[in-house]
This record gives sequence, structure tokens and C-alpha cells, in this order.
Amino acid sequence: MIDGMAGVSGRREADEDLLDDPDVLAERDPGGMLRHVASAGAQVRESASLAAEANLSVLADEGRPRAVVIAGIGTAGRTGDVLATVAGPRCPVPVIPHRSAGVPGWVGAADVVVAVSASGRSPEALGAAEAAHRRGARLVAVGAPDSRLQSVAERARAPFIPVPRRAPARASLWALTVPVLLAARALGLVKVNEADLAETAARLDADADRCRSSAESFVNPAKALALGLAGSIPIVWGSSPLATVAARRFGDTLSANARYPVVSGALGEAGRGRVGLLDGVFGGLVEGERDIFADPDDESPVGTRLRLVLLRDGGLNAEDDADEPLAVEERRADAVQTLAERRGVRCDVVTAEGGSALERLASLVAVPDFASIYLALAHGLDPMAVPAITEMKELANQ
Repeated sequence: MIDGMAGVSGRREADEDLLDDPDVLAERDPGGMLRHVASAGAQVRESASLAAEANLSVLADEGRPRAVVIAGIGTAGRTGDVLATVAGPRCPVPVIPHRSAGVPGWVGAADVVVAVSASGRSPEALGAAEAAHRRGARLVAVGAPDSRLQSVAERARAPFIPVPRRAPARASLWALTVPVLLAARALGLVKVNEADLAETAARLDADADRCRSSAESFVNPAKALALGLAGSIPIVWGSSPLATVAARRFGDTLSANARYPVVSGALGEAGRGRVGLLDGVFGGLVEGERDIFADPDDESPVGTRLRLVLLRDGGLNAEDDADEPLAVEERRADAVQTLAERRGVRCDVVTAEGGSALERLASLVAVPDFASIYLALAHGLDPMAVPAITEMKELANQ
């Protein structure tokens, strides 16, 4: 055995039949990742309640900030992307996600820093909170109760929103995101109301029911997506800024849960170069070797191949509110689907639904979150335990 492979288990080929056996799925998921992902709706409701108790209204006492920095890493860092996208291009101040220790050099008393950490002890969030306090910036902290981050917030006399650690950070996106959004609302940067939160939670509940382990693959969109991705190199592109946040989130979960290499990002950027992947050795070249007389539904690969996942938004904003007109985004998405079809590259499409930006984001995140878990389980991987993460922390701290 290769040195360091102890504790690493799983199989190279996905077991498709396993996904339709709820008892085996439960056995292979001892940490309950499916259950944690299914709690997304409950996370929205709980975090909204906790944020309401944190008296965020004090943030508005000093008026509108010059800029807002969202400091965190991993899933905590994604909360900044969500805020920037939900606030949209008409947000009156810059919203800047920051994923390294400390804060940008220009941050000062005119700015707000939101430090986010599920554990309450990430160096990035702690360093940002301490730097904000030293520089006199307004601080908001979001993280585990009774943590080092809470201590820093108390020392700075800053609002702290306690988020109970009920799940791994990567399954806690909504628990961490809602307090960030509500802090931004208190600053007058976003218009997220209670109805938006309730509808988002309901959407997440409904998708959790559709993706439950007892629902068979032919009616379960997450299982169907996982099986389509099995054995492939996924490319996940979002048609709009909102959909791009969801695309990058799917890239995160596919890598962490299913251990798949992923290309993810904005469809607009892809059109400047990365769309050429469809022509490459894992795209059109390998797909062109398929037997033209074979069953078109035969998924037997002739080699490792690409699988395109296109997240389409459709948009809510009027064209003058958007970075690009909706028609441009829609034409671009249609074009890439046509390109994939011409080259024989299989394409899955997830389309946003809902009446608010937050609900639409939830509709693009929920099914892919479940799909990443099902893909891990189909390969015999425990989506909760990632030995390489533990080993990297041990090596880095020597």
C-alpha cells in the first residue's frame, strides 16, 4: 500500500445499484451527511432567529459604511460571494469577500468587517476580527458559540451571532449565510425580508424531500445527477452571477465530498477560453470514438470524459440592474448547450426557480449538494471523513 493510504477506502467504479438501497446508504453514511444537507431549511430558520437576538440594529448607528469585507475561508468564504450576488450591482457600497488572514490594507474606521467561521477558530476569521478591532472598523462575527471568535467579538464589543455547530462546515452554508445577509440588511445593503427567508427555507425543505434517500434514482434529481457524473470530469458553469456562485459551490462539494476534480466558474469567462475543453482529449476527441451504431443511452465510457453541468438562472432583475442583459446570458447558455450536443458531450441542466434572488440560489444549490453526497456513496466513500484534510492539517502543524 502507498504510504499514507491507510484509512482511505472506496472503489474506482461507482455502484449504481447502491443508490436505490436506503439501508445501505445509511450504513455507508455513518456521519449523517445526507441528514445534515437535508437540514438546510432548518438552518435558515434557526440562523434567522439567532440573528434576530443579536441586536444587529446597532450596526446602523454609525451610518452606511465605505465598504464591507466578508472574511472567511471555505464555506465561510462563500457567504461573501452570496452576499455580493444577492446585493447585486446596485449595492451602494463594495462587498468584498476576503479569504486570507488579516484584512486588506485600506480597511479602517469607515468600513465593516464580517468575520465568519463555523468552528469559531479559523485563522482567517480570527485574524480579520482582530485586525478590524485594532483598526477601529466596525466588526460583526458569525461562528460557534463559546469560541475564540466570540471572545474577540466580546473584547471589541461587537455583535456576535452564535451558530451552533450541528454539521461540518461544508454542510452549513445556510447556517452561516443567513446571519451575514441579515447583518448586511441592518446596514441597508440588501433587501432580504422575512418572506424571502421563509420561501427559501420552504424551497430547501421541498428539494430535500425530492432528494431523500428513499426516492429512487428515476424520480430523484440528485441521484440522477450523481449517476450522470460518475466516472467523468465535471465542468460546472453558471449562466449568471447568481448561478456562478452555485456553480462554484458545486465544485466545492464535488471535490470535498466525492473527491472529484472539477472545473467550475462563470459561463461568460468560459466563453473566453475554457469552452475549448469541449474540443479536447476529454471532450469531443474521446466522445468521437463512440460507436455510432451503439445504444445512445449506453454510458459505457471509451475513456475518461467530460460531463457538463449548466446552472441556468433566467434572472429576476431588469436589464439595467444587471451586469449583462438577461438576453445575452440566455443566448450564451443556449450556445454552450448546442456546442456540447454537437461534440457528444453529455450535459445536465439545473434551472433556477423562485421569486427572490435568495430562493433562486437555493434552488440551484440544493440538488447539487445532495448529488455530491450520493456520488461519494456510490464510490464507497464516506463523505464526512476526508483523510487527506486531517493529514494535511497534521503535516502543516508540525
